[in-house]
Amino acid sequence: MRAVIVAIGVAFLVSLLTTPIAIRVFTRLKAGQPIRAEGPIMHQGKKGTPTMGGVVFIVATVIAYVAGHLALTTLPDQQIAQVEPTITALVLLGLMVFSGAVGFIDDFLKVRKRNSAGLNKRGKLLGQILVGAVFGVVALYFPSSMTDPTGVITNVETVGSTTLSFIRDIPALEVGKIASVVIFIFVVMAATNGVNLTDGLDGLATGASVMVLAAYAVIAFWQYRHWCADPNYTEDYCYSVRDPLEIALIAGAGAGACVGFLWWNTSPARIFMGDTGALGLGGLIAGMAMSTRTVLLLPIIGGLFVIITMSVVIQIISFRTTGKRVFRMSPLQHHFELAGWSEVNIVVRFWIIAGIGVAIALGLFYSEFLANVS
Repeated sequence: MRAVIVAIGVAFLVSLLTTPIAIRVFTRLKAGQPIRAEGPIMHQGKKGTPTMGGVVFIVATVIAYVAGHLALTTLPDQQIAQVEPTITALVLLGLMVFSGAVGFIDDFLKVRKRNSAGLNKRGKLLGQILVGAVFGVVALYFPSSMTDPTGVITNVETVGSTTLSFIRDIPALEVGKIASVVIFIFVVMAATNGVNLTDGLDGLATGASVMVLAAYAVIAFWQYRHWCADPNYTEDYCYSVRDPLEIALIAGAGAGACVGFLWWNTSPARIFMGDTGALGLGGLIAGMAMSTRTVLLLPIIGGLFVIITMSVVIQIISFRTTGKRVFRMSPLQHHFELAGWSEVNIVVRFWIIAGIGVAIALGLFYSEFLANVS
């Protein structure tokens, strides 16, 4: 727990204190956010606000991970923990950094061209597929060899699983490694686009991501406390995952970094996360779902992202098939803007929806554990 708390605190402080520096730097570089002409008219006042702020909390998360590992070296020898950096960290932080890099290219092109076009859809799609494929292979093809203090191998796991999972792996849904990599790519694409579509109002995606990452920190730490690598727990109710403390540390660091960024990103935002931040957060969230073996629970934990993504899908299908729009504008948050809701009201109410999804998911996770031990 000490390492997780250290990571959260360091991430929060680094993000909180360095975001104003990023605001000044991006302002000086004239890296302002272009605004779509067809977007809500009230957004035109945001034109020129510094973008690419996601760089701040991505870097803060990596720094906090290092700080958390320094704290891990002080744990008692008899306590099972991942003191050395692991492939789990490589996958999770790699997904965040390289998905963010795809978004950074998009943001850079928007700033350079002085319009909202950025990276074309094919380029962004290929970037997401490449990132998902590379880290999917790493997650599925490199098993661990965790040893206890006596040197006995206690846990041989890959970061991802060849079995579909809800609260745990579902044995009847074994799909194999190749299909699992494909699923990994799909989850990365779904999560990155979901967070990206949710971004658009001051603090909306940042606040929702804080809740989702905090939920994964709780889930991963619970898995660590009931880990099959620990001989104190039986297979009846322990969790067969790889490096759960590592997952909790990174999830906590990501949440803490987002809270620090939210201080400056809330309405009226002084900086936007841009696609750099949105895709980076989406990549990290996708990695959390795969590494905690809760893939089918992700649509509930990230319920707000699903709702907003579906509003876009429904709008496109309706317009292409009937020529009519279901919403005044999609994504859904813009529909309510045009309906007369204030930006702050939309953000707070959508945060409530995000919180409900997280609460339901955590309730399902814990109730499954209670059912196993009763």
